[in-house]
Amino acid sequence: MPTEHILEDLPALETERLHLRKVTLADVDAIFAYGSDPAVSEFVSWNTHQSIDDTQQFLHIILSLYENQQAVFWGIEHKEHKRLIGTINYVSWNQKDHVGEIGYVMARPYWGSGYMTEAVKEVIRFGLERMELERIQAKCIVENEGSEKVMQKSSMLFEGTLRKLLSLKGKQRDVKMYAITKSDFLHTKKTG
Repeated sequence: MPTEHILEDLPALETERLHLRKVTLADVDAIFAYGSDPAVSEFVSWNTHQSIDDTQQFLHIILSLYENQQAVFWGIEHKEHKRLIGTINYVSWNQKDHVGEIGYVMARPYWGSGYMTEAVKEVIRFGLERMELERIQAKCIVENEGSEKVMQKSSMLFEGTLRKLLSLKGKQRDVKMYAITKSDFLHTKKTG
């Protein structure tokens, strides 16, 4: 798939336990369930959803981005449970420099299960193989140990701490940067 067509028709992706697909309005209850959980929103840029209206507004934004071919954004659906349990996306994609940055969030009942690592690995594979990326990065607030473990288990390498990079929920925060390059990925793939 040429890279210009990715935004026109974002493909669904499959892993052993997950179906990564476009979100729809039918996902509103599932997204509200984790979007309204303060533990889930603690280390992300968006505020905890206070009502189903907050979630509907979020979904309308994503659907508009799909329509305008501006989103590489998947809902993470648990195949067995047939329920959306999180989202993963390219928060940025610089086609000229072949660099993308991923972000992700998952419902708390599914933390520590390896689901997010499974999704991240698939989105990295897609980015390097289909989006022609040379580098994929991700960042997390220093205190977000769960997100950092996902990056490590996804073969991303720690590149450093960016001091006071983000103002998040009223506090200036240090952020850890991880990345994987196409050559890292091919080496990991070869050595298994």
